Amino acid sequence: MNRKSLAILVVIATFLAACGTTSTVAPNAQAKSIKIGMSSYTLCCSYFIGMDKAVKDGASAYSNITVYSTDGGGDAAKLNSDIEDLIAKKVDGMIISGGPLEQLPSALDDLKKAGIPVVLVDRQWSGGYTSYVGPDNFIIGQQDGQFIVNKLGSKGGILAVIKGGPADNSIGLNRTKGMLDIVGKVTAIKVVTAPDFGNWSTDDGLKVMENLLAANPHIDAVFCENDSMCLGAQRAIADAGRTAEMFLCAVDGQKEALQQIMNGSNYGCTGRNDSDQIGHQGFYRLMSILAGGTPPLNTILPSPLITIENAVKYYDPNSLF
Repeated sequence: MNRKSLAILVVIATFLAACGTTSTVAPNAQAKSIKIGMSSYTLCCSYFIGMDKAVKDGASAYSNITVYSTDGGGDAAKLNSDIEDLIAKKVDGMIISGGPLEQLPSALDDLKKAGIPVVLVDRQWSGGYTSYVGPDNFIIGQQDGQFIVNKLGSKGGILAVIKGGPADNSIGLNRTKGMLDIVGKVTAIKVVTAPDFGNWSTDDGLKVMENLLAANPHIDAVFCENDSMCLGAQRAIADAGRTAEMFLCAVDGQKEALQQIMNGSNYGCTGRNDSDQIGHQGFYRLMSILAGGTPPLNTILPSPLITIENAVKYYDPNSLF
């Protein structure tokens, strides 16, 4: 049994004991059924799909845990409706991946009235939740920015930026703001921001990069607000025969991006924001709450900069993301 399995087994045993059942985990022990809601604003991209799968994976070893997973399809009203449906199913706890949404107060109020604890993953709202597990996106952006400055040096150059969107998405904004907090101090670096959003996807990242290449005869570096877009951008750069001209930096630690970094390609860096890790940690956090624990309100997960020097340390070919 690995350490992760052991940790969750202990938590489940504690929860069962708190519910008046035996704390001895045996093949024919009668375990209390546990229902969890995993509600996502969107499952549009590999990042959010990986987070949803991680929650299900955490629960999969336990026959008494059922995960009800929903996809809001990028519609706040649908996400709200999904959560109402999960309340009606009398779930014991909720995990919410809010995507670019800044808040969903009505849903959180209804969950509170129903006495259902809420763990937010990745997206931190202003209040109304039980616990949050996720990154500090501004710091991740700063790390990327320092890498870009170190690589371009005092000569500077042209830095192209691809944003995920929409315009008020604070996750993406904080990543870019953090990067510019460092890059903006070097006057020799000229920043060119793509006029269109890459929508956090590989296909749209490719399209946006194609337009940037057409508009800019020379580019020295590319910053993307996530790896999926940068993987698409990397492909567009290769298709244009301009791979040797520029390097790329992004955020998330997607395993395909780590492969590119380890292979010594022009993919220079990424900041770890692994949805597999976040999803699993969100599941463990909810289990600890259901077991009677009182966790920190906010837990900021470490998000180290990943480069060719340390990518092998974080690469897992079996990762869900």
